[in-house]
Amino acid sequence: MSNFILGIESSCDDTSAAVLKGTEILSNVIANQHIHAEYGGVVPELASRAHQQNIIPVIDSALKRANITKDQLSAIAYTNGPGLLGSLLIGSSFAKAMAWSLDIPLIEVDHLQSHVLAIFADKPGVTKDKPRFPFLSLTVSGGHTRLLRVTDYFEMELLGGTIDDAAGETFDKAAKIMGLPYPGGPVIDKLAKEGNPARFKFSIANLPGLQYSFSGLKTSFLYFVRDQLKENPNFIQENLADLAASMQSAIITSLTKKMELAIQQYDCKDIVLAGGVSANSGLRTAMQTLADQYHRHLHLPSLDLTTDNAAMIAIFGYYKFINSEFSSINSAPYSSAKL
Repeated sequence: MSNFILGIESSCDDTSAAVLKGTEILSNVIANQHIHAEYGGVVPELASRAHQQNIIPVIDSALKRANITKDQLSAIAYTNGPGLLGSLLIGSSFAKAMAWSLDIPLIEVDHLQSHVLAIFADKPGVTKDKPRFPFLSLTVSGGHTRLLRVTDYFEMELLGGTIDDAAGETFDKAAKIMGLPYPGGPVIDKLAKEGNPARFKFSIANLPGLQYSFSGLKTSFLYFVRDQLKENPNFIQENLADLAASMQSAIITSLTKKMELAIQQYDCKDIVLAGGVSANSGLRTAMQTLADQYHRHLHLPSLDLTTDNAAMIAIFGYYKFINSEFSSINSAPYSSAKL
């Protein structure tokens, strides 16, 4: 008998639903909320209202694209945190009600752990290598930067993380300073391909161990641009590509420097890159170079599985389902990351 898992993701501003048959993705539907670009960042109240409007048609579309009915579902997995509480409540409440009405298991999953496990989701007709346990994983997104040692699907040891700002947030803040649209990461990545990454130098934190810090880099970039604008009001436009390339290079250097330390300290043959910023072409190239240098195997998620999506929720739900790890209807969403 086939196991069909419905995944529901609503941690931030994207409403997503996916159906998996075992580990195979049958559908993965995402409804984006473009209104936040007007404000330069996600507005929590607007996000939760949009989730209310989107969740039913998104789930309906996911079931139709998977060519199954709701009565064929084996379980429902949903994001219980971390994230915006208002947004999480929409997804968790719907998941609980739907699972209760269908009398099928309910499975809560952690959003950040799901990003890591997205690499195990399969696409029809596509064969790929899977990472071997234990492996190192770098999760990089707008809200999180975490370096993990993953020993199995359910055990992830936090080796280091950011003590202040996340790498993705740093991309967005730099883009805002340069007058670029939100989200800024993809725009900077595109501009950086035409720029000189060695043109400008910005401050990179030198913390001990495997901890990250990006607040000093943001401040360094802000003050540099501010001082240059005093002398030349057109400085940003005249140097846009070089600014983007130099800032991106600083962020990537910070990320890869700590990964190199982790490779030296832990005997892991495989490396997994996860999270929204893992779509950055410069970071992918730098991580591949690092992996080749140390004879490690780098696993990169397909671009559609880097950002927030329900397929990654469903794949974690699948492993919990076959392990009979079900959730209570009384489980409450949480906003902060857990270990």
